Amino acid sequence: MKSDKMRIINYALVFASLVIFESCSSGSEKSSAESAPLEEKKPEMHAIEMAQMKFNPAELKVKKGDKIVFVNHDIVAHDVTEESKKAWNSSPMADGQTWILVATESVDYYCSLHPVMKGKIVVE
Repeated sequence: MKSDKMRIINYALVFASLVIFESCSSGSEKSSAESAPLEEKKPEMHAIEMAQMKFNPAELKVKKGDKIVFVNHDIVAHDVTEESKKAWNSSPMADGQTWILVATESVDYYCSLHPVMKGKIVVE
């Protein structure tokens, strides 16, 4: 029984030595930090508030893939509608409700319930 345990320990030590040896690099090889691809930046979260019959900020600059949360802090319901083709829109949101949009392209939008409310998302 002890010889089986010793054999397993020896195999483990040999395996560990091989792993360490393989991970050592010569001067001609790139380090793992040099050869690893650059980390992609994670999407950021931005907020646009609806209050006093306005979108705030009225214009927001973001990166493609960023998330934008629209938050209604007004006493009346609002929605968010893409302006040119009406390609997307949120449901009407009461005070305290939110809606999230993932930014894919620059877009003008407005509240279809209150067309004087306008905003713009600029994807850089």
